[in-house]
Amino acid sequence: MKIQNMAVIFIIIILPISMILSSYTRNQVKTLSLQTLYDSKLDNATYDALKAFQLNTINSDTSDLSNSKLRDIEASVNSFFYSIASNFNMAGYNQEILTDYVPTLVYTMYDGYYIYSPYNNTLDTTENNEVIVNSATGETQLKSDAEILNSGNSEATYKEGQRLSGLKPYIHYSCRYKPNSNSDFVITYSLDNYITIEGIIDGNGVYEYGYLLDSVGANGSTYRGIPIDTNPNNRSSEYINETEQYPYLKLNGVKYYINNDNTCFSIINGEKISQGEFNPKSVSPASEYYKEAAAFTKWVRDKLSNLTSGDACDETGNKMNNGVGGTGNYKIFAFDNNKNIEDPNSNFNQQRLEVIRYSIEKNLAIAIANYNNFSGVKANFQMPKLKEDEWDKIINNVSIISFLQGLNIGGKMYNGYSIVTNNKNQEVVGEDSIYIVTNDNQYHRANDTDIVAGNIREGVFNLDFERKSIIDNTGKSNYFYPKKALGCYSSIVSQTSVEVTDNFYQYIAAKGGKLAQIYFSALGRERYGMYKANNNPLVLKDKFGIEV
Repeated sequence: MKIQNMAVIFIIIILPISMILSSYTRNQVKTLSLQTLYDSKLDNATYDALKAFQLNTINSDTSDLSNSKLRDIEASVNSFFYSIASNFNMAGYNQEILTDYVPTLVYTMYDGYYIYSPYNNTLDTTENNEVIVNSATGETQLKSDAEILNSGNSEATYKEGQRLSGLKPYIHYSCRYKPNSNSDFVITYSLDNYITIEGIIDGNGVYEYGYLLDSVGANGSTYRGIPIDTNPNNRSSEYINETEQYPYLKLNGVKYYINNDNTCFSIINGEKISQGEFNPKSVSPASEYYKEAAAFTKWVRDKLSNLTSGDACDETGNKMNNGVGGTGNYKIFAFDNNKNIEDPNSNFNQQRLEVIRYSIEKNLAIAIANYNNFSGVKANFQMPKLKEDEWDKIINNVSIISFLQGLNIGGKMYNGYSIVTNNKNQEVVGEDSIYIVTNDNQYHRANDTDIVAGNIREGVFNLDFERKSIIDNTGKSNYFYPKKALGCYSSIVSQTSVEVTDNFYQYIAAKGGKLAQIYFSALGRERYGMYKANNNPLVLKDKFGIEV
């Protein structure tokens, strides 16, 4: 066969194949480009939602309370959908359409999480209400909610079987344990070393709560050999406008600013509210934090030192003999000399993180799987596999997890998710939440290598550097910064001078000196002052001499 004939045959065979491959490559590039673009849009919308939540909690002094928290989260959800509709508007999707492709949103909080997803409204058929059926005679009848709010009632706010979207009930990071026939209790974990224990231990009912801490000296005077500020008069102070500065005491999430005449006031949602007389007691919030933590840790050591992860139970009450999520059997509250119980690599923290992950993963998978029954979209919504570093972010921070699935991007269906975390909020005081203010009026991260011990002034909760507002006598909102200090660029922004550490407690204790004393005192003070559902206002009043 002549070479010319072979060339013709080669062209006839190869040309179609190359055209097909070229078209396939272009489609794949387009698909990948769209996926990257959609990932960016979803990240932006999730960030906007978290920023809205952060701003609402910063400027609301009641954001720790359940109703206020629900309000802040619902406002954040609205911000997410407004933002995602704006981001996808050029792609031809409006908010109404995109809602069908968002199976769920997850808000991880301090000791639990909310899941936002659709549900079918089911009216109560058993609860009877007395209603007037004849206004002229006053005749009444007993009718159930389902009868009153039936589908034929045009004035009914809710209808039976109506599809709604909203926040599911709050789910705690809890696990049930049954170590023996006389013990059956639940431990609720949190994003730090605070836990709540409720149930029966050795035949006795218990309800105990507190922080777990090792190496605390008598009466909270030292921690890991570092002296803690026990002077109750060493109070932090801040500005409440551009010119007026007051010392304050923070209890149960509220700051009580102290006047010269020993009266005090609070700023609630921008309004200055008098709180009456302040009768100061000789109690330091910092040392009280360590003192109470030591007492609670001793109780746990005495009662639960033999509790293992294999004593955990599933939702039916059956033991998970191989631990939560099948991760093995070990003592949860193992006290040894090599590591403290609050350290990141302790058995307690391993169990805490496993419980949080297991709970979120299980309920999230159920919510996304159930969405197939609601969406009306021809797409198979399913739980994507999250990476290990993504789980590390979720189970250690307040965060939002968003999902967007089922959109056609050419070569495949889009199945994206976004995780955005936040460490500046009213929910939690993490180990990295305490900034160090120096005498040159700059604030630094506590692990900034440029901090000079002799230049340290105070330790401050990072949220206190954020702008706040107060309403003046004319009703006008004026903005101010509670702490008039500037962030160190290499520490706060670029973080080039920040030393990486996976154990803040150990790192600061090793530094020692004034840095360690200031840091651990500020950490204890701020954690003790946070809002907790378990806090008893009467006990706090007796202890500190202030109405809480």
